[in-house]
Amino acid sequence: MKSAEVSGRRHYVIAGLASMMGTTIEWYDFFLYGTAAALVFNKIFFPSFDPVAGTMAAFATYSVGFFARPLGGIVFGHFGDRIGRKSMLLITLVLMGVPTMAIGIIPSYESIGYWAAVLLVAMRFLQGVAVGGEWGGAVLMAVEHAPDDKKGLFGSLPQAGVAPGLILSSLAMSMVATLPEKDMLSWGWRLPFLASVVLLAVGWFIRVNVAESPDFERVKGQGDDVKVPIAEVCRSYPRAVLLAIGARFAEVTWFYTVSSFSLAYAVGTLGIPRTVILDATVWGAAVVLFTMPLFGLLGDRIGHKHVFMIGAVGIVIAAPIFFNLLSSKEVFWINVAMIIAIGLVYGCLYAPEGSLFSSQFPPEVRYTGISLAVQVSGALGGGLAPIVATWLLARNGGDPQYVVWYLTALAAIALLCAWCMRAAAVVAAHEAAGKAGVASNVSASVAL
Repeated sequence: MKSAEVSGRRHYVIAGLASMMGTTIEWYDFFLYGTAAALVFNKIFFPSFDPVAGTMAAFATYSVGFFARPLGGIVFGHFGDRIGRKSMLLITLVLMGVPTMAIGIIPSYESIGYWAAVLLVAMRFLQGVAVGGEWGGAVLMAVEHAPDDKKGLFGSLPQAGVAPGLILSSLAMSMVATLPEKDMLSWGWRLPFLASVVLLAVGWFIRVNVAESPDFERVKGQGDDVKVPIAEVCRSYPRAVLLAIGARFAEVTWFYTVSSFSLAYAVGTLGIPRTVILDATVWGAAVVLFTMPLFGLLGDRIGHKHVFMIGAVGIVIAAPIFFNLLSSKEVFWINVAMIIAIGLVYGCLYAPEGSLFSSQFPPEVRYTGISLAVQVSGALGGGLAPIVATWLLARNGGDPQYVVWYLTALAAIALLCAWCMRAAAVVAAHEAAGKAGVASNVSASVAL
């Protein structure tokens, strides 16, 4: 018995850690683009634009990846519910890694003109499709392997993969940012993208050795799989989808405002050196690497919904503090700003999402359901966050107050949506209990 328990524990621990390491690699690729868009892409691919227009154009190509994510969520969600979680995660890993390396060899605007931007957009689109399919599968591999009383903790591990991904991408750009401006813009920025080949190989080795999700195996074994998962989700679970979209909208907007827009704001408007703001981002990500599992554990104790709601309130409190600390232009307070924004507020929001959102859908359409909700909100929130924030900043003459109001309004919506998720979760629980009851009655009848 003890040997079986140890084997089972090892099984779900490995699945959780593999999900975390896999998402680390994919988020490295995704965040690297955002950092480069904030710091160098306007000069390399849009040099004929004025600084503000060039920055917005760079963020527009950045947004393409977000708008591609719902497509990835639908496609990989469909096959993840039909064929399996594991195979989809292997495909998304390659689909992310290869375009990232390709970005590192795209010629500049000076070499091939606007074709450089076209190639950049194409690679960013493929990255978006990959991330759209990645998140749902990684979360489900961790949550569906974990025991009921640890789903919050293990559901937070793929989320925690964001932190090392952000740390690695920020460190990589910080290292090349120390190069002379000419070298940085000609070849230095390419090195972090080309280095993705190493991470791709590591990620493949890790994921190929993980077992398939037990929930998926059970659905296939019982013949409960759905032929067209997206149709079933839209027909039977529209409320769950809309609530998850509304809840996550604030979280994803907050994160990309802090991690991408604030880089351009700090460097371009406040005149803060690139290395200072990048190093501060690393500090924030380092803290959230530890707080993410802690918030996951807290969700197992007091409820995942309640932890998420605390994070929504945190946005309201932290948004004005964040920009005030940045405006101090002092290294210590800039580091504190990023630790609060990423390490605490973002961690509190993101950690419980895997368990909270997946509980809204039954296993046979769960990959599709959570992928659709999360990636639509990602496209609307994350894709537009840097553009909207840049526009609001310009409208208010460089004062970020309008950005603060925008974040506060989204936080209020998230708070309401999270509160309303209680009914959706109860319905899902009743459906599961009903199915179990039917199975029990059938077994009893056969026995009689």
